[in-house]
Amino acid sequence: MALSFLFSQFMGGLTTAMFLFLIASGLSLVFGVMRVLNFAHGSFYMIGAYLAWQVVNWLQPMPERFWPAVLAASFGVALLGAIVERLLLRHLYDREELYQLLFTYALVLVLGDAAKFLWGTQQLSVSRPPVLGGGIEIFGTLVPHYNLFIMLFGPLVALSVWLMLTRTTMGRMVRAAALDREMLGALSANVGWLYTGMFALASFLAGLSGALVTPIQSIVPGMDVEIIVQAFIVVVIGGLGSFWGTFLGSVIYGQVLSFGILIFPGFSLFSVFALMAVILILRPWGLLGRPLR
Repeated sequence: MALSFLFSQFMGGLTTAMFLFLIASGLSLVFGVMRVLNFAHGSFYMIGAYLAWQVVNWLQPMPERFWPAVLAASFGVALLGAIVERLLLRHLYDREELYQLLFTYALVLVLGDAAKFLWGTQQLSVSRPPVLGGGIEIFGTLVPHYNLFIMLFGPLVALSVWLMLTRTTMGRMVRAAALDREMLGALSANVGWLYTGMFALASFLAGLSGALVTPIQSIVPGMDVEIIVQAFIVVVIGGLGSFWGTFLGSVIYGQVLSFGILIFPGFSLFSVFALMAVILILRPWGLLGRPLR
């Protein structure tokens, strides 16, 4: 019985970790390449959730309408991110970081009010896809099929993005831009469109995470602020700009939160913040990050 209960907590923490990785990976990519701390990343996550709900309702007669809704929401948020970067954010790259922080925070307020105007303030929800209904019993614990899918999908996304960054021409350009964008531009590379593509990819991951979370979490205004705090904790633990650090930070966060709820129900969030504080004191650049020069 005790083993079953512990395994249940572990699986719950792993599910949380993979959702967090999907959104925090985009946040880490934007910082690693563009050196921008995007406070609006959580808003893209929220917009992805609302768009998924909207498309599911538009496709009401279809039995398997969840997956088209996830794709539509993800690409819709990617397009929104590309527009924001192309028309607005790029004008702030050569200015102090404070201007970027103020701009992305203002974007949080604008997108939050836009979501309330378009979808109201009531709680919304999306049913799980029929193909992933039910669950499977593992070590005496019933694990939903949808949760298993998320646990497998997170590492698959991590591997795909890593292969893109290390095995493709675009990935080599991205890594070069992170080191010296001026030199890359001098070599006739279109750094502007590269930045747009990276911001769109990060926004896609945020929208994908928001769309996938809808079957297990209510869609409400303010979910963007809650998730961005968690995402920042993850990237701080793993290391700002470190992709695999973000993956490791997500797993650690999920397990500390899950077992913190088990051991200290009233102080579960405190345990996560305490962990972050210890890492900031002992290794300010994160577990797998590198000191900023």
